[in-house]
Amino acid sequence: MSLHAVASSERLHIGFFGMRNAGKSSLVNAVTGQALSLVSDVKGTTTDPVKKAMELLPLGPVVIVDTPGLDDEGALGQMRVSRAWQVLDTVHIAVVVVGSEWGLRECDRDLTALLDARKIPYIVAMNKCDLLSGRPEAAGNEIYVSAVTGEGVHALKERLGSMAGHIAQDRRIVSDLLSPGDTALLVMPIDEAAPKGRLIMPQQQTIRDLLDHRCMAICCQDTEVERAIGSLAQRPALVITDSQAFARVAKAVPPDIPLTSFSILMARYKGGLAAQVRGAAALSRLKDGDRVLISEGCTHHRQCGDIGSVKIPAWIRQFTGKRVEIELSSGGDFPEDLSPYALVVHCGGCMLSENAMKARLQRAGAAHVPVVNYGVAIAHMHGILKRSLEIFPAELALLDQA
Repeated sequence: MSLHAVASSERLHIGFFGMRNAGKSSLVNAVTGQALSLVSDVKGTTTDPVKKAMELLPLGPVVIVDTPGLDDEGALGQMRVSRAWQVLDTVHIAVVVVGSEWGLRECDRDLTALLDARKIPYIVAMNKCDLLSGRPEAAGNEIYVSAVTGEGVHALKERLGSMAGHIAQDRRIVSDLLSPGDTALLVMPIDEAAPKGRLIMPQQQTIRDLLDHRCMAICCQDTEVERAIGSLAQRPALVITDSQAFARVAKAVPPDIPLTSFSILMARYKGGLAAQVRGAAALSRLKDGDRVLISEGCTHHRQCGDIGSVKIPAWIRQFTGKRVEIELSSGGDFPEDLSPYALVVHCGGCMLSENAMKARLQRAGAAHVPVVNYGVAIAHMHGILKRSLEIFPAELALLDQA
């Protein structure tokens, strides 16, 4: 895959944080070699997080995030600060930018303490070192830099590259469940909800993962499953379906052929399958008046028959027989306080980084609110969750404990 084709959700996210006038935006521009962020001597120039997907040597494909100052003031300033803190949910590495002429302040120390607590690796960039007449020796995770003269910028990038090497993981969507030469049948309905002229992200990523690891991908619509299986000289090792077609596909696929969904695979890929399997049991406990949050990690034009706003609410009400209240959120709009909800039903999170998805799951866990994703919920409500988890023995065992 070309580096330029790497989805933002799959890139290493590096966030630049610090107080106003620490020179965050200037340092971002120096590191990227681009005028990515607006720069001025006026405090609070950066009013919203600025994100840029790019190639950054020696790191490769990354997302650089410049954030507002953490010491911003006033009602509007506090909204900016809140946006900056939200970025912590998404980053793999943080750069704490400090004006070296004033050193670490209370706000910076609060930030580094939080980074330590969350186990997010970070570098303290002592910026504006060109203004110093003398320098104390830098601590282990500190580095002197100057966005103006360029001093230390290359060393900062090299250090980021070294940290990134320790973070990189060989995560796979599905190929680790198969052997080279195996065939996977991918069931991808093309209906009014399918984007014209392209495949959705989980389908693209799954196909690429299969091809990268010498597996074969056969694609068909949900009306062609039986014919597709019958046309193969050797039965598929696995059938993967769009969640919306789960019930129809389950009837068409012989019980001795493993079956799961793109959404369930994405839950595992993002590190949250176990929590979401446990969350499925909450669907059976819903009562009249309970509030259910249906959340999607992306924003898209909702069409007739939209899965999040139309189909899943209808399935929940039909399955439970209860008058539940449905609320929707999308993109970065995920509530800080989840306590009012009896259940969160989340999409597969293909447009969210692994860290961002885990942060949402952790927020729900802290509020003792169960979470289930689209694929797990749909399989549970159609009585086929056990079958769809047979290839995941650890998660399958959780069903008996729920």
